[in-house]
Amino acid sequence: MRIHFFSIHGLFRGSDLEIGRDADNGGQIIYVMELAKELSKRPEVEHIDLFTRKIDDKGLSPDYAREVEQVNEKFTIRRIQCGGKRYLPKEKLWPHLDEFVTNTIKHVRKHRIFPDLVHSHYADAGYVGAEVSGYLHVPMVHSAHSLGQPKFEKVIESGLSEKEAYDKYQFHHRFEAEELTLSNAEFVVTSTAQEIGLFDEYKNRHLSEYHVIPPGINFDRFYPYYDDMMEGGVQRPDEQKQARLKAKERMDRFLSEPNKPIILAICRPDRKKNIQGLIHAYGTDKHLQSLANLAIFAGIRKDISTMADGEKETLTEILLLMDKYNLYGKLAIPKSHDTGFEVPEIYRLTARQKGVFVNIALTEQFGLTMLEATACGCPVVATNNGGPAEIVPKCKNGYVVSPEDTAAIQKHLKDILVDEEHWSELSNGGIRNIQDHFSWQAHATTYLKLVTENLERSSGAGMKLQSRAPKVQRQLKECDSFVISDIDGTLLDEDGDKSGVDDLRAVLEARQGKFAFGVASGRSLELIKEVMEENRLPMPDVIIGSVGSTIHYGYSDQFVDKGWLKLISNQWDRESVIGLVSRMTELVLQPEENQKPHKVSYFIEGDDFDEARLFTLLGAKARHVNIIVSRDRYVDILPKRASKGRAVRYLTQKWSTPLKNCVLCGDSGNDLDMLQTAFKGVVVKNYAKELEPLKEKRGVYFSKKTATQGVLDGLKHFRII
Repeated sequence: MRIHFFSIHGLFRGSDLEIGRDADNGGQIIYVMELAKELSKRPEVEHIDLFTRKIDDKGLSPDYAREVEQVNEKFTIRRIQCGGKRYLPKEKLWPHLDEFVTNTIKHVRKHRIFPDLVHSHYADAGYVGAEVSGYLHVPMVHSAHSLGQPKFEKVIESGLSEKEAYDKYQFHHRFEAEELTLSNAEFVVTSTAQEIGLFDEYKNRHLSEYHVIPPGINFDRFYPYYDDMMEGGVQRPDEQKQARLKAKERMDRFLSEPNKPIILAICRPDRKKNIQGLIHAYGTDKHLQSLANLAIFAGIRKDISTMADGEKETLTEILLLMDKYNLYGKLAIPKSHDTGFEVPEIYRLTARQKGVFVNIALTEQFGLTMLEATACGCPVVATNNGGPAEIVPKCKNGYVVSPEDTAAIQKHLKDILVDEEHWSELSNGGIRNIQDHFSWQAHATTYLKLVTENLERSSGAGMKLQSRAPKVQRQLKECDSFVISDIDGTLLDEDGDKSGVDDLRAVLEARQGKFAFGVASGRSLELIKEVMEENRLPMPDVIIGSVGSTIHYGYSDQFVDKGWLKLISNQWDRESVIGLVSRMTELVLQPEENQKPHKVSYFIEGDDFDEARLFTLLGAKARHVNIIVSRDRYVDILPKRASKGRAVRYLTQKWSTPLKNCVLCGDSGNDLDMLQTAFKGVVVKNYAKELEPLKEKRGVYFSKKTATQGVLDGLKHFRII
């Protein structure tokens, strides 16, 4: 099977991950990379493709601007353009996700890498995964990593108003994406049983299955501290030996007694990590200070004043607390660390000096750093809110506490530090037990079993997709040509002549693998469905409706192309257009059923209509609209970017189908721009005078047959049938 991973925000590359750089580069990055690498080792997996954002930012490595990076023979990172070139935090990516979807489909088609499964990571990727799985008609799996509702509650508790929280963290987008994901995912992977309960606040919670698959760690990197002390041990690379010295140097420069045990914390500079609570517990206990030094690796920083507000506030508060409790010589707060070699050495250094790893976050979805520290031999003191409450009882290597119970934190740290025999018992217990419960091998085995069962049960399409999605995407995936036709007067005779309809139906039903079929009409989606079903014609693979202002992939608004709507919405002000045009008495609004959010439609009454006057009335708005006049009877006003022709070009780009392979058929003025773009165009005999100029255009075939018969004639002319 080929699996597409989606993890949109943060920084991904094949090596030297910048973990801790900011709030978007934490445990999720490690999780995704390690799982992808492990799955790529499995014989039943053909390939893993990780889709993330392409970033071309002078402040970052050029690695992130490479479109395709081969990590190993069966694992590729694919970077997709959206939202410009600069690095953006996840809260600012929401407006650009439809662009990411469109460019992903284009990339997949271009490289012919169609997946059997889509797996999204975090809420933003959940939105993208739901869209992509629908377009490509494959099942979807999701890993949340964290959820918006619990975070929202914590943010409100911290003192922010609801408006401030929504503005800062974009919760409205996140909640919508999470609900959409739950309604689309075949199942959700959680790291702990406790995590499943966090979904209870979501209305679509019951629409998905939940499976607990604990993540693992890389035991080649995170091995016990004593392995390097044994005679005849594994020969380690020079980079690792250098990292060991560097880790020691980074801490020692802060400390008066550098060889004392270490109380270690490694986390992002995020308020919910409760670093302040740890410093308070240490700073108010002189006995604890006499037993051990405190070392906090809170991300990577150069200049605190230039960092994001939340990180700046947290780091500033750490420094103020250091001064408040006079912890100079006792507290190490290094500015950086290398995640490749140095972090494992920091854990092993802590274990060699009989120290303790601490994670007393206010809430911790899982706690990957705790697993890493455990594998290296560190006992732990951890929060009882989240994953650690399930990890510690399995590993039997420490204590869980309330992150707000300072006395309990102090007590358990001292219990471990003062009793060397107890320290060894916890350290050895963690090293033994972690391999039984938390390995990527075990995770991948369970994961693939669940995926295989789903694919077998659903014949590859996914149970949810089978029940809700139109089965048209296969043509779009497989075919390298389009046939797109107007309906009224072109595909079907407006005078009711049914000759040729039976032949057309036979051609369309037998088109499997030859071409994708689409209609482009001034009609709304509902009226397109009505006329197609009335003539017993098969559902089109793609439907351009309302004169090019909508694109659908089936007879439901659920399958609207959101990327197209996003593209054409720029500078569109529907109400202003209606107000300005109301001064033209010769234009009368058509009935409500003919009006759409991105289309205003009028009848022309009398002979006094003057298109130039319409432009004058619209004034500055005329620069942002597209006016289409058809048969001297109809006027449609659309956003500037909307038309049948532009919609066709958008589709050919999105689905990587050369325009020269498309046959476009029409009969009137609202088909003009579509036919002007055509390499292969068909104009039926009953055409309107607006199409006369096309007789001079190369590649446009004027059939001597009317409507349906003319379309069939044109398809024969271009050897499509």
